[in-house]
Amino acid sequence: MSFSLRALWTEAAQPETLRAVPFILIGCLITAVGLVYFINPYGIVPGGVFGISIVMHAIFPAVPIGTIALCIQIPLLLISLLVLGGKLGLRTLVAAVSLPILVNILTKWSYPPEALKTLDPTKLLGGHLDLTNDLIISSLIGGVLVGIGTGLVIKQSASSGGSDIIAMIIHKFTRIRFSYALMTVDGLIVLSGLLVIGMGFGLNIGSVESKSWMLSFYSLITMFAITRSIATVVSGTQDTKLVHIICDTQDREELREWILHTLDRTATWTPSKGLYSGGNKDILLLVVRQKELPAITEGIKLRAPNCFVIVTDAYDTYGFRWKELPDAGTMRLE
Repeated sequence: MSFSLRALWTEAAQPETLRAVPFILIGCLITAVGLVYFINPYGIVPGGVFGISIVMHAIFPAVPIGTIALCIQIPLLLISLLVLGGKLGLRTLVAAVSLPILVNILTKWSYPPEALKTLDPTKLLGGHLDLTNDLIISSLIGGVLVGIGTGLVIKQSASSGGSDIIAMIIHKFTRIRFSYALMTVDGLIVLSGLLVIGMGFGLNIGSVESKSWMLSFYSLITMFAITRSIATVVSGTQDTKLVHIICDTQDREELREWILHTLDRTATWTPSKGLYSGGNKDILLLVVRQKELPAITEGIKLRAPNCFVIVTDAYDTYGFRWKELPDAGTMRLE
Protein backbone atom coordinates (compact mmCIF):
# COMPACT_ATOMS: atom_id res chain seq x y z
CA MET A 1 0.00 0.00 0.00
CA SER A 2 1.35 3.40 -0.89
CA PHE A 3 -0.33 6.74 -0.25
CA SER A 4 1.03 10.04 0.98
CA LEU A 5 0.33 13.70 0.43
CA ARG A 6 4.02 14.20 -0.33
CA ALA A 7 3.84 11.67 -3.17
CA LEU A 8 0.72 13.34 -4.59
CA TRP A 9 2.38 16.76 -4.42
CA THR A 10 5.51 15.43 -6.12
CA GLU A 11 3.41 13.88 -8.89
CA ALA A 12 1.42 17.11 -9.30
CA ALA A 13 4.64 19.06 -9.93
CA GLN A 14 5.77 16.80 -12.78
CA PRO A 15 5.32 18.28 -16.30
CA GLU A 16 3.73 15.10 -17.67
CA THR A 17 1.09 15.23 -14.94
CA LEU A 18 0.31 18.86 -15.71
CA ARG A 19 -0.13 17.93 -19.37
CA ALA A 20 -2.31 14.91 -18.52
CA VAL A 21 -4.78 16.57 -16.14
CA PRO A 22 -6.57 18.71 -18.81
CA PHE A 23 -7.11 15.61 -20.96
CA ILE A 24 -8.42 13.72 -17.93
CA LEU A 25 -10.90 16.51 -17.25
CA ILE A 26 -11.97 16.60 -20.92
CA GLY A 27 -12.45 12.83 -20.84
CA CYS A 28 -14.52 13.09 -17.65
CA LEU A 29 -16.63 15.86 -19.22
CA ILE A 30 -17.37 13.76 -22.32
CA THR A 31 -18.26 10.81 -20.09
CA ALA A 32 -20.53 13.01 -17.99
CA VAL A 33 -22.34 14.27 -21.13
CA GLY A 34 -22.99 10.68 -22.22
CA LEU A 35 -24.31 9.74 -18.79
CA VAL A 36 -26.46 12.82 -18.11
CA TYR A 37 -28.09 13.22 -21.52
CA PHE A 38 -28.31 9.68 -22.91
CA ILE A 39 -28.11 7.10 -20.10
CA ASN A 40 -29.32 8.37 -16.73
CA PRO A 41 -32.74 9.72 -17.84
CA TYR A 42 -33.81 6.37 -19.27
CA GLY A 43 -32.71 4.06 -16.47
CA ILE A 44 -30.10 2.36 -18.67
CA VAL A 45 -27.60 0.53 -16.45
CA PRO A 46 -24.16 0.32 -18.11
CA GLY A 47 -22.42 -1.65 -15.36
CA GLY A 48 -19.65 -0.25 -13.20
CA VAL A 49 -19.96 2.33 -10.46
CA PHE A 50 -22.40 4.52 -12.36
CA GLY A 51 -24.57 1.50 -13.08
CA ILE A 52 -24.82 0.93 -9.32
CA SER A 53 -25.45 4.64 -8.80
CA ILE A 54 -28.32 4.72 -11.31
CA VAL A 55 -29.97 1.80 -9.53
CA MET A 56 -29.46 3.40 -6.11
CA HIS A 57 -30.89 6.69 -7.38
CA ALA A 58 -34.02 4.82 -8.42
CA ILE A 59 -34.44 3.74 -4.80
CA PHE A 60 -33.26 7.02 -3.21
CA PRO A 61 -34.18 9.73 -5.77
CA ALA A 62 -33.34 12.57 -3.39
CA VAL A 63 -29.63 11.69 -3.64
CA PRO A 64 -27.97 12.78 -6.94
CA ILE A 65 -26.36 10.08 -9.07
CA GLY A 66 -22.97 11.80 -8.97
CA THR A 67 -23.04 11.95 -5.18
CA ILE A 68 -23.83 8.24 -4.95
CA ALA A 69 -21.00 7.46 -7.38
CA LEU A 70 -18.54 9.54 -5.36
CA CYS A 71 -19.58 7.76 -2.15
CA ILE A 72 -18.86 4.44 -3.86
CA GLN A 73 -15.70 5.32 -5.79
CA ILE A 74 -13.62 6.76 -2.97
CA PRO A 75 -14.16 3.81 -0.59
CA LEU A 76 -13.43 1.40 -3.44
CA LEU A 77 -10.10 3.12 -4.12
CA LEU A 78 -9.21 3.03 -0.42
CA ILE A 79 -10.19 -0.65 -0.19
CA SER A 80 -8.02 -1.39 -3.22
CA LEU A 81 -5.08 0.21 -1.42
CA LEU A 82 -5.63 -1.84 1.72
CA VAL A 83 -6.48 -5.16 0.09
CA LEU A 84 -4.75 -5.16 -3.29
CA GLY A 85 -1.74 -2.94 -2.58
CA GLY A 86 -0.26 -0.57 -5.15
CA LYS A 87 -0.55 3.20 -4.92
CA LEU A 88 -3.15 5.89 -5.41
CA GLY A 89 -1.93 8.33 -8.05
CA LEU A 90 -3.02 11.92 -8.51
CA ARG A 91 -4.38 11.26 -11.99
CA THR A 92 -6.68 8.52 -10.73
CA LEU A 93 -7.78 10.70 -7.82
CA VAL A 94 -8.59 13.57 -10.21
CA ALA A 95 -10.67 11.27 -12.45
CA ALA A 96 -12.48 9.58 -9.57
CA VAL A 97 -13.53 12.90 -8.01
CA SER A 98 -14.13 15.09 -11.06
CA LEU A 99 -16.43 12.72 -12.97
CA PRO A 100 -19.15 12.50 -10.27
CA ILE A 101 -18.93 16.25 -9.68
CA LEU A 102 -19.33 16.98 -13.41
CA VAL A 103 -22.32 14.62 -13.58
CA ASN A 104 -23.99 16.52 -10.72
CA ILE A 105 -23.23 19.92 -12.28
CA LEU A 106 -24.58 18.96 -15.71
CA THR A 107 -27.65 17.34 -14.17
CA LYS A 108 -28.49 20.41 -12.10
CA TRP A 109 -27.93 22.68 -15.11
CA SER A 110 -30.01 20.55 -17.53
CA TYR A 111 -33.16 19.93 -15.47
CA PRO A 112 -35.64 22.26 -13.76
CA PRO A 113 -35.56 21.90 -9.95
CA GLU A 114 -38.77 19.87 -9.81
CA ALA A 115 -37.32 17.23 -12.19
CA LEU A 116 -34.00 16.62 -10.41
CA LYS A 117 -35.38 13.64 -8.50
CA THR A 118 -37.19 11.97 -11.37
CA LEU A 119 -34.75 12.89 -14.15
CA ASP A 120 -37.75 13.11 -16.45
CA PRO A 121 -36.37 13.08 -20.06
CA THR A 122 -39.33 15.16 -21.26
CA LYS A 123 -37.93 18.03 -19.20
CA LEU A 124 -34.28 17.52 -20.15
CA LEU A 125 -33.00 20.77 -21.67
CA GLY A 126 -36.57 22.01 -21.82
CA GLY A 127 -37.74 18.86 -23.59
CA HIS A 128 -35.47 19.39 -26.61
CA LEU A 129 -33.50 16.17 -26.07
CA ASP A 130 -36.18 13.61 -25.27
CA LEU A 131 -35.23 10.24 -26.79
CA THR A 132 -37.87 8.22 -24.96
CA ASN A 133 -39.04 6.69 -28.25
CA ASP A 134 -35.51 6.14 -29.55
CA LEU A 135 -33.82 4.22 -26.75
CA ILE A 136 -31.54 2.27 -29.07
CA ILE A 137 -30.14 5.53 -30.45
CA SER A 138 -29.77 6.87 -26.91
CA SER A 139 -28.00 3.67 -25.82
CA LEU A 140 -25.54 3.84 -28.71
CA ILE A 141 -24.79 7.57 -28.42
CA GLY A 142 -24.44 7.36 -24.66
CA GLY A 143 -22.19 4.30 -24.86
CA VAL A 144 -19.95 5.86 -27.49
CA LEU A 145 -19.58 9.10 -25.52
CA VAL A 146 -18.84 7.27 -22.26
CA GLY A 147 -16.34 5.04 -24.08
CA ILE A 148 -14.57 7.97 -25.73
CA GLY A 149 -14.34 9.85 -22.44
CA THR A 150 -13.14 6.80 -20.52
CA GLY A 151 -10.61 6.04 -23.25
CA LEU A 152 -9.15 9.54 -22.95
CA VAL A 153 -8.80 9.04 -19.20
CA ILE A 154 -7.14 5.62 -19.63
CA LYS A 155 -4.69 7.06 -22.20
CA GLN A 156 -3.43 9.41 -19.50
CA SER A 157 -2.60 6.42 -17.25
CA ALA A 158 -5.55 7.19 -14.98
CA SER A 159 -8.60 5.30 -13.83
CA SER A 160 -11.83 6.34 -12.16
CA GLY A 161 -12.04 3.04 -10.28
CA GLY A 162 -15.09 0.87 -10.66
CA SER A 163 -16.34 -2.67 -10.78
CA ASP A 164 -12.89 -3.94 -11.81
CA ILE A 165 -11.71 -3.28 -8.23
CA ILE A 166 -14.56 -5.40 -6.86
CA ALA A 167 -13.67 -8.13 -9.36
CA MET A 168 -10.00 -8.05 -8.32
CA ILE A 169 -10.97 -8.40 -4.66
CA ILE A 170 -13.25 -11.34 -5.49
CA HIS A 171 -10.44 -12.94 -7.46
CA LYS A 172 -7.98 -12.43 -4.61
CA PHE A 173 -10.10 -14.22 -2.02
CA THR A 174 -11.95 -16.80 -4.13
CA ARG A 175 -9.43 -17.56 -6.91
CA ILE A 176 -12.20 -17.08 -9.48
CA ARG A 177 -10.64 -15.86 -12.71
CA PHE A 178 -10.57 -12.07 -12.90
CA SER A 179 -12.38 -12.02 -16.25
CA TYR A 180 -15.18 -14.21 -14.84
CA ALA A 181 -15.39 -12.13 -11.68
CA LEU A 182 -15.66 -8.90 -13.69
CA MET A 183 -18.34 -10.40 -15.92
CA THR A 184 -20.26 -11.56 -12.84
CA VAL A 185 -20.08 -8.17 -11.11
CA ASP A 186 -21.26 -6.22 -14.17
CA GLY A 187 -23.92 -8.86 -14.85
CA LEU A 188 -25.30 -8.50 -11.33
CA ILE A 189 -25.37 -4.72 -11.71
CA VAL A 190 -27.36 -4.99 -14.95
CA LEU A 191 -29.67 -7.55 -13.32
CA SER A 192 -30.28 -5.23 -10.36
CA GLY A 193 -31.20 -2.47 -12.81
CA LEU A 194 -33.65 -4.80 -14.52
CA LEU A 195 -35.30 -5.69 -11.20
CA VAL A 196 -35.34 -2.22 -9.63
CA ILE A 197 -36.00 -0.04 -12.67
CA GLY A 198 -37.29 -2.35 -15.39
CA MET A 199 -39.58 -4.46 -13.21
CA GLY A 200 -40.58 -1.69 -10.84
CA PHE A 201 -38.94 -2.84 -7.61
CA GLY A 202 -37.88 0.75 -6.94
CA LEU A 203 -39.01 4.30 -7.43
CA ASN A 204 -39.68 5.50 -10.97
CA ILE A 205 -36.84 7.65 -12.30
CA GLY A 206 -38.46 9.07 -15.38
CA SER A 207 -41.41 8.94 -17.67
CA VAL A 208 -40.30 6.05 -19.86
CA GLU A 209 -43.51 4.08 -20.30
CA SER A 210 -41.94 0.97 -21.83
CA LYS A 211 -39.74 -0.02 -18.90
CA SER A 212 -39.64 -3.80 -18.80
CA TRP A 213 -37.24 -6.70 -19.23
CA MET A 214 -36.18 -4.96 -22.49
CA LEU A 215 -34.19 -2.55 -20.32
CA SER A 216 -31.44 -5.15 -19.97
CA PHE A 217 -30.98 -5.23 -23.76
CA TYR A 218 -30.52 -1.47 -23.90
CA SER A 219 -27.98 -1.79 -21.08
CA LEU A 220 -26.06 -4.49 -22.96
CA ILE A 221 -26.04 -2.33 -26.11
CA THR A 222 -24.58 0.52 -24.08
CA MET A 223 -21.95 -1.70 -22.49
CA PHE A 224 -20.87 -3.03 -25.89
CA ALA A 225 -20.62 0.51 -27.30
CA ILE A 226 -18.56 1.59 -24.27
CA THR A 227 -16.14 -1.33 -24.61
CA ARG A 228 -15.57 -0.87 -28.34
CA SER A 229 -15.21 2.90 -28.05
CA ILE A 230 -12.61 2.56 -25.29
CA ALA A 231 -10.62 0.11 -27.42
CA THR A 232 -10.77 2.39 -30.46
CA VAL A 233 -9.71 5.52 -28.56
CA VAL A 234 -6.87 3.83 -26.69
CA SER A 235 -5.44 1.61 -29.39
CA GLY A 236 -7.25 2.24 -32.65
CA THR A 237 -8.88 -0.98 -33.80
CA GLN A 238 -6.40 -3.15 -31.90
CA ASP A 239 -7.49 -4.25 -28.42
CA THR A 240 -4.82 -6.91 -27.82
CA LYS A 241 -1.31 -5.98 -26.73
CA LEU A 242 1.86 -8.04 -26.72
CA VAL A 243 4.12 -7.21 -23.75
CA HIS A 244 7.81 -8.17 -23.63
CA ILE A 245 9.42 -7.76 -20.20
CA ILE A 246 13.23 -8.01 -20.21
CA CYS A 247 14.37 -8.28 -16.60
CA ASP A 248 17.23 -9.40 -14.41
CA THR A 249 17.10 -13.00 -13.25
CA GLN A 250 16.52 -11.99 -9.62
CA ASP A 251 13.35 -10.08 -10.60
CA ARG A 252 11.83 -12.93 -12.58
CA GLU A 253 10.34 -14.87 -9.67
CA GLU A 254 8.55 -11.85 -8.18
CA LEU A 255 7.15 -10.94 -11.60
CA ARG A 256 6.12 -14.56 -12.12
CA GLU A 257 4.13 -14.66 -8.87
CA TRP A 258 2.50 -11.31 -9.70
CA ILE A 259 1.52 -12.34 -13.24
CA LEU A 260 0.14 -15.73 -12.22
CA HIS A 261 -1.60 -14.92 -8.94
CA THR A 262 -2.50 -11.23 -9.12
CA LEU A 263 -3.10 -10.64 -12.83
CA ASP A 264 -4.47 -14.17 -13.24
CA ARG A 265 -2.49 -14.41 -16.49
CA THR A 266 0.07 -16.80 -17.87
CA ALA A 267 3.24 -15.91 -19.76
CA THR A 268 6.22 -17.42 -21.55
CA TRP A 269 9.71 -17.25 -20.03
CA THR A 270 12.85 -17.30 -22.16
CA PRO A 271 16.40 -17.05 -20.75
CA SER A 272 18.71 -14.64 -22.59
CA LYS A 273 21.90 -12.60 -22.31
CA GLY A 274 22.49 -8.87 -22.56
CA LEU A 275 24.49 -8.10 -25.72
CA TYR A 276 26.48 -5.26 -24.13
CA SER A 277 26.80 -6.43 -20.52
CA GLY A 278 26.93 -10.16 -21.19
CA GLY A 279 24.84 -10.66 -18.05
CA ASN A 280 21.99 -13.12 -17.67
CA LYS A 281 18.56 -11.76 -18.55
CA ASP A 282 15.05 -13.20 -18.71
CA ILE A 283 12.32 -12.35 -21.20
CA LEU A 284 8.68 -12.69 -20.14
CA LEU A 285 6.11 -12.58 -22.94
CA LEU A 286 2.39 -12.08 -22.21
CA VAL A 287 -0.74 -11.00 -24.07
CA VAL A 288 -3.19 -8.58 -22.42
CA ARG A 289 -6.16 -6.36 -23.20
CA GLN A 290 -5.54 -2.65 -23.73
CA LYS A 291 -7.61 -1.78 -20.64
CA GLU A 292 -5.24 -3.87 -18.49
CA LEU A 293 -2.08 -2.19 -19.78
CA PRO A 294 -1.88 0.78 -17.33
CA ALA A 295 -2.18 -1.56 -14.32
CA ILE A 296 0.45 -3.89 -15.78
CA THR A 297 3.05 -1.19 -16.48
CA GLU A 298 2.43 0.28 -13.02
CA GLY A 299 2.85 -3.17 -11.45
CA ILE A 300 6.13 -3.74 -13.29
CA LYS A 301 7.38 -0.33 -12.16
CA LEU A 302 6.61 -1.14 -8.53
CA ARG A 303 8.19 -4.60 -8.55
CA ALA A 304 11.05 -4.35 -11.04
CA PRO A 305 11.67 -0.73 -12.06
CA ASN A 306 14.85 -1.58 -13.99
CA CYS A 307 13.05 -3.80 -16.48
CA PHE A 308 12.99 -3.00 -20.18
CA VAL A 309 9.39 -3.25 -21.44
CA ILE A 310 8.22 -3.41 -25.06
CA VAL A 311 4.52 -3.10 -25.91
CA THR A 312 3.28 -3.87 -29.41
CA ASP A 313 -0.09 -4.43 -31.10
CA ALA A 314 -1.19 -8.01 -31.70
CA TYR A 315 -3.40 -8.52 -34.76
CA ASP A 316 -5.19 -11.45 -33.17
CA THR A 317 -4.73 -13.97 -30.37
CA TYR A 318 -5.57 -17.66 -30.31
CA GLY A 319 -5.13 -20.33 -27.65
CA PHE A 320 -5.73 -20.79 -23.92
CA ARG A 321 -8.23 -18.22 -22.52
CA TRP A 322 -8.43 -16.51 -25.91
CA LYS A 323 -10.05 -17.65 -29.13
CA GLU A 324 -9.85 -21.12 -30.61
CA LEU A 325 -7.59 -21.52 -33.61
CA PRO A 326 -9.64 -21.15 -36.80
CA ASP A 327 -10.10 -24.00 -39.22
CA ALA A 328 -7.76 -24.17 -42.18
CA GLY A 329 -8.60 -21.60 -44.84
CA THR A 330 -10.94 -19.53 -42.66
CA MET A 331 -8.54 -16.76 -41.58
CA ARG A 332 -9.07 -13.42 -43.29
CA LEU A 333 -7.12 -10.20 -43.08
CA GLU A 334 -9.56 -7.30 -42.67
